[in-house]
Amino acid sequence: MIVNRTFKYRLYPTKAQAAFLDNQLREACDLYNCALQERIGAWKTCRKSISFYDQDKQLKPMRAEGLVCIPDFTCARDVLRRVDRAFQGFFARCKRGDKPGFPRYRSVRRYDSITFPEPDRGWKVMPSGKLRIRGAGHIKVKFHRPIEGLVKTVTIKREACRWFVCFSVECEVRLLPPSSEAVGIDVGLTTFAVLSDGTEIQNPRHYWNAQARLRRYQRKVMRRKKGSKRRGKAVLQLQRAHAHIANQRADFAHKESRKIVNRFGLIVGEDLNLKGLAGGMQAKSVHDAAWGLFFFDLTYKAEDAGREFVRINPNGTSQECICGASVPKTLSDRWHSCQKCGREGPRDLISSQVILQRAGNRPSGANVEERISCVV
Repeated sequence: MIVNRTFKYRLYPTKAQAAFLDNQLREACDLYNCALQERIGAWKTCRKSISFYDQDKQLKPMRAEGLVCIPDFTCARDVLRRVDRAFQGFFARCKRGDKPGFPRYRSVRRYDSITFPEPDRGWKVMPSGKLRIRGAGHIKVKFHRPIEGLVKTVTIKREACRWFVCFSVECEVRLLPPSSEAVGIDVGLTTFAVLSDGTEIQNPRHYWNAQARLRRYQRKVMRRKKGSKRRGKAVLQLQRAHAHIANQRADFAHKESRKIVNRFGLIVGEDLNLKGLAGGMQAKSVHDAAWGLFFFDLTYKAEDAGREFVRINPNGTSQECICGASVPKTLSDRWHSCQKCGREGPRDLISSQVILQRAGNRPSGANVEERISCVV
C-alpha cells in the first residue's frame, strides 16, 4: 500500500536568499490576485466562466513580457491551480448547501508558500546537502532525518520569518507487528484523554500556560505605531510565540498518538463535532486541547502501521453503563455508579469502555468482538 507523507525541514537562507524568496512570495501573491480578479471581472461583465486552462494559456506570454517574475514556470502555474481549487471548493460547498465562502484576495503578509509541483523541476537536493532553488541558488537545509519514498512536490514555506521546505512523498506503509489489544479513547478538558485500560493522558494546556507571555507581546504590539519598524518587530515576536505553542501542540499529539498506535491493534475514538464544541463557552480550552489534531495523527499513523482506527457516535457515551443501563449525570458528576449491575468507577474511564464496546456494534465490528471483550 502507498501512503502520502510530508517531510518538513528548516531552511537557513542568507539575507540575499531570504529577500529573493520574499520577493517570490510577493510575485506569487500578485499573480493569484490578478487571476482571481480576471475571473470575477469576466463573470460580472459578460457572464463568462474562465477555467484554469484559459489562464494557463496566458502565462507564457505574460512571462515573456516580464509581467510575471517567478523564475520557474511550473511554480507560477501552481499559483493558477490554487485559484482554480479555490473556485472548485466554492462551487462544491454551494452544491452541498454549506456556507459558500467566496474566494478572496490574498494579502502579501499572509501568502506564505510557493510549490514546485514536478519532481526535480526548479529544485534539487545537492550532494553537499544543500537545496538548490532556481533563482535563489544553494540554500542550507537541516536534514534532521532522511527523506523516504518518491518526492512528488516541494513547497517553500515561511512561518514567522523562518523558512522551511516540505517534501511531499509517496512511500510504502511501515507495518508494525500484529497486536490483539484494543482500546477506547475518551477525550476531555480536565484530563486530555482516558484510555479504556485506565491510562490517563494529562492535558498540557500549552496555550493557558503561555497566556501571560502572550498578553505582554500583544500589549507591546498595540502600543506601537502602525507601519513602524518597532511594531513590525513586536508583531514578529508575537507570531513566534504563537508558532511555539502550535509546535508544542503538534509535538504532544505526535508523541501520544505514536504510543497508542505502537501498542494497540484496534483504536476506537469519538466522532466529535469539533466546530460545535469550539463555539461554546469553553472555546479556548477546546482549541487548546486540539483533539482534531490528535485524531488526525491517530488516523494516518494507524493507516501507516496497519492498525484499525474507528470513530463511533459519541452521543450518550457518558450517560450509560457498559451493561446498557442509562446512568444520567450532570457535567459536574465525575463518578459513575450503576444501580443495575453495580459497576462503579471514574466517569471518563467508564465512558472510554463504552466507546470501545460500541465498536463491536458497527457493521465491520464482528471480527473485533473478541479483542473488545478481553479489554472490557
